[in-house]
Amino acid sequence: MLDKLRRQPRSEPPRRRRRPPRALAALRNRRWWRRQLTNVAFLVAGIFSAGLGLKGFLLPNGFIDGGVTGISLLLARVFGLPLPLLIVLINVPFVVLGYFQIDRLFAFKTLLSILGLAGVLVVVSFPILTQDKLLISVFGGFFLGAGIGLAMRGGGVLDGTEILAVFLSKKTSLTIGDIILGLNILIFAVAAAVLSFETALYSILAYLSASKTIDFIIDGIEEYTGVTIVSGRSDAIRRMITEKLGRGATVYSGKRGYGVRGEAPQAVDIVFTVITRLELGRLTDEVEKIDRSAFLVMHSVKETKGGVIKKRPLH
Repeated sequence: MLDKLRRQPRSEPPRRRRRPPRALAALRNRRWWRRQLTNVAFLVAGIFSAGLGLKGFLLPNGFIDGGVTGISLLLARVFGLPLPLLIVLINVPFVVLGYFQIDRLFAFKTLLSILGLAGVLVVVSFPILTQDKLLISVFGGFFLGAGIGLAMRGGGVLDGTEILAVFLSKKTSLTIGDIILGLNILIFAVAAAVLSFETALYSILAYLSASKTIDFIIDGIEEYTGVTIVSGRSDAIRRMITEKLGRGATVYSGKRGYGVRGEAPQAVDIVFTVITRLELGRLTDEVEKIDRSAFLVMHSVKETKGGVIKKRPLH
């Protein structure tokens, strides 16, 4: 009996989960705060840049822009209503839409950005830098577009047109670019009929300048972005993309090649997904929480068809 008991394998006590070192937790916390401060800096810079474009260039000369900002400028010009109030009131429905279609943090940042822009337009007085109409159109659109782009880099938007376009693209066969273009054509057509044809032409020039500046500020990212993720924790990343972000993912079987630590030919799963540019910041944050050493490759996608891109809401 004693021999049988000696031969039986001993049951090992359950292993305790190792807690991350305090230094590592403090480092992660410090990085999180640094990222939030960077986002706030982008939002503040975007608010003041957009305020300069509006009060220093477009407003004194009666020019307008596209999107919700253009609608606000047009109504302020025709009915004499205060522009800051119009910007807030017209953008509120799009903030609510962003709350349900994107996430709470995005809606919160967007609301604060819009309120901040309205406050800057009321409090800050910007100088009128030029009287030349061509320079007013080009540089007014430039500073306004830079403001919108910087706000997007900070995780919010100053114009709710893009949120509406993302929502409508899921309900129709139109792309985001088609919807934004159609809305702006309607705005400039009304401007030509109500104001003047010359004002509408200069406003179109300001809009083109703003749109190109936005593309430049956000590093040329189109409506959709393809992201390839190489990580040893690919299954956790795949579940995060499908369950938390509500996006589709494709998993490739690959093999690591030659890295900074020499040859590492072990097998690895590669995750590929397509998301909108509004979700890019959240995806990178979530991947960093799972695997800080994950390798991400991002490239712009002109258009997509099929899959779950337009069928699931943006969470």
